[in-house]
Amino acid sequence: MTTTILHAKLKEHFGFEQFRNNQEDIINTVLSGKDAVAIMPTGGGKSICFQLPALVLTGVTIVVSPLIALMKDQVDSLKSNGIAACFINSTQSAQEQQLYMDALRNGSIKLVYIAPESLSYLEQAFDSLQISLIAIDEAHCISAWGHDFRPAYTNLGYLKKRFPTTSILALTATADKATRSDIVQQLNLNNPKIVVASFDRKNLSLEVRPALDRVKQIIAFIERKPEESGIIYCLSRKTTEELAQKLQQKGIKAKAYHAGLDARLRAQTQDDFINDDCPIVCATIAFGMGIDKSNVRWVIHYNLPKNIEGYYQEIGRAGRDGLPSETLLFESYADVIQLQKFASEGLNSEVQLAKLERMRQYADALSCRRKILLSYFGELVTENCGNCDICKNPPVFFDGTILAQKALSAITRLQQNEPLSMIIDFLRGSKNAAIYEKSYQDLKTYGIGHDTSWYDWNQYLIQLINHGYCEIAFHQNNRILLTPLAQKVLFEGERVMLTAVVKKVPSTIDKTEYAASKTSAKSGLFEVLRKLRYTIAKEEEVPAYIIFSDATLRHMEIIRPMSESEFLTIEGVGKAKLEKYGGEFIDAITEYQKNKPVRAKKEGSTYKETLALLNNNVSVEEIAKQRKLNVSTVMSHIAKLYADDHLTDVSFFVSADEINQIKEAQKVLEVPSGLKPYFDYFEEKMPYSTIRMGIAVIEKEK
Repeated sequence: MTTTILHAKLKEHFGFEQFRNNQEDIINTVLSGKDAVAIMPTGGGKSICFQLPALVLTGVTIVVSPLIALMKDQVDSLKSNGIAACFINSTQSAQEQQLYMDALRNGSIKLVYIAPESLSYLEQAFDSLQISLIAIDEAHCISAWGHDFRPAYTNLGYLKKRFPTTSILALTATADKATRSDIVQQLNLNNPKIVVASFDRKNLSLEVRPALDRVKQIIAFIERKPEESGIIYCLSRKTTEELAQKLQQKGIKAKAYHAGLDARLRAQTQDDFINDDCPIVCATIAFGMGIDKSNVRWVIHYNLPKNIEGYYQEIGRAGRDGLPSETLLFESYADVIQLQKFASEGLNSEVQLAKLERMRQYADALSCRRKILLSYFGELVTENCGNCDICKNPPVFFDGTILAQKALSAITRLQQNEPLSMIIDFLRGSKNAAIYEKSYQDLKTYGIGHDTSWYDWNQYLIQLINHGYCEIAFHQNNRILLTPLAQKVLFEGERVMLTAVVKKVPSTIDKTEYAASKTSAKSGLFEVLRKLRYTIAKEEEVPAYIIFSDATLRHMEIIRPMSESEFLTIEGVGKAKLEKYGGEFIDAITEYQKNKPVRAKKEGSTYKETLALLNNNVSVEEIAKQRKLNVSTVMSHIAKLYADDHLTDVSFFVSADEINQIKEAQKVLEVPSGLKPYFDYFEEKMPYSTIRMGIAVIEKEK
């Protein structure tokens, strides 16, 4: 497949001019018929790696996904981009499932999403389908080494045996080396290409604070960010409810979410969050995994997470659109004790306890937090990020090169086979049984660090791990391994800066910044476009970010496109979205430039211009051409003009038969508030503009 064709498909269907890092490499790998494992951070563009190949390959792509909510969002998003997709799961009726099965067989569906537990639904159709690609999302769920093991995933290994010549693409946002290896083995992948994208989410700021008066700190944090969406993760169900109630008492719109709530209430809370009706959710960690919401501006951890993989995935739910977003973690000793108890009672307790300890070390760290996270996933960087609390308020460093050389030499002498505690005992010249059983007392550097306390050595080694000079092999009895950076210290004279422990002080709130943020949030073109997006999303009953992401709205705010050709240059605008939404957004931008209200007055100038042209017998297509609008936008003007008595006859735009069909739909659907239920009812064959026009006529009749 040529690069030109792939780029054309990328722009036409997804609205992007260029691929992100690694996307094109992964796509070309699966298009060539090879297996692949893609490790890409949340918001890194994993979905396009299988969605775009599905468009160019002959046959259907199967996407195994763990959550129904994620399937629905992905399918809605694909449809909004003009791509035929569906999902099949246990929530659907047999009739609905059969409808999708028939569509798969006749080739009218390109992608089908299905949960691992529901693969049996497709078994009967496998022989009659041409399977072009199998994508397994959240692939870390197959590994017991991972942070979210799910037994249903362990059955997926049969897919490679069932379809030996079909490419399998495994994708996940968070997997350390042990988990990656396990994914390949469990899925029976054939010499797959493993692509590990950069985990560096530069748009996320990182901060850790002591858990002192957390509620007061959280309220102050939220009050600086009016109108912004955020998630607060809590360890217990009780805490989610108590915190949500306290926020509500302060006039903050927030809801609780956890598995113990009534299913309908849980679903409603998630829908309210997705659709921007409730900006803040206090939730247990299960929340958010299946949500593609791109405009989450911050994530707070009320409690310490149980491991770095889970923490990184959870903070990754902020800023998926690439705009600046904040993360805040509260640390307390009580959390550590409780999590240790949970880990000791669970699967692979030794590994999980070690990962919890690594999480605690991250929270206690006195070096750049981003470097710690990146080194954990095997990505070694030397520059500090400048966007974490440590970089912004750096502690006092001293030259710890000699200490580092001693520690790294000890790891070398022990042949990288021992955990942290044994290395410290070796450095200090301890005379315990474990040392003597292995004759470590006879090695050259035994006791080289006897003049440094056990506690201090522990802190220095943690800093060396955090800096990326060594790492913990959790799946190999937590032994400490050297990284390539260690060679520079041992043999190339690189200096290592270490620091002593200092007390962390919570950030203070700049009242001027707070006041400015409240003012700017309520004004400006972005807010106009955000409200328009919200209105359209309500009409179509889809999440606002499926219409356009915050990043796309920000790009519109900067470029201010006033023609369809200009609008198509916006990142995130493809052909389908131009045709569907372009006119209204161009209209809104044009009105804003004239300092006039948008979608407000019944007799706004935009409607008057359309009415004047109609009265001169100008066709809808010509009006759209003259005004540089989309035909669907002109049709929405006509419906509005008819509703407001500026037009008396619209029979040319909607037939009596279509009106009767809409009336029948209203009876079946019990008069829904949005347009999307009608659109789905008519199997997407009746345009939104016709539906809108018919409803206007029916309302007028009433």
